[in-house]
Amino acid sequence: QVQLVQSGGGSVQAGGSMRLSCEASALRGDPECMGWFRQAIGKEREGVAVITNQGLTTYTESVKGRFTISKDNRKKILYLQLNSLKPEDSAMYYCAARRALCFSPRSLITYSLDARGQGTLVNVSS
Repeated sequence: QVQLVQSGGGSVQAGGSMRLSCEASALRGDPECMGWFRQAIGKEREGVAVITNQGLTTYTESVKGRFTISKDNRKKILYLQLNSLKPEDSAMYYCAARRALCFSPRSLITYSLDARGQGTLVNVSS
């Protein structure tokens, strides 16, 4: 599995914003799907957002309207903009890539990954 390099994250108060980045230069070619999933302490992994090679995006319901996934194809960097953060958004966030299609953010949990980031902690205080 190829290692992606993440940056960003940290601590913020509820209502705040932050941006996560994921550098995918080590990944050969253009994956069909890239995205983010998260895992909070004591909870199962949850797919957050995915973006296809064509730029189509889908989000899990709890982050719709607050999070935005995007990518810079030239620089091979994936982003996740997190706005209006809530304490329940606190988790370790991971970027991921699949050469096969993603049908939803849950695809990052259900199917195998070709690449994954090291994880970055997002802590939202109330």
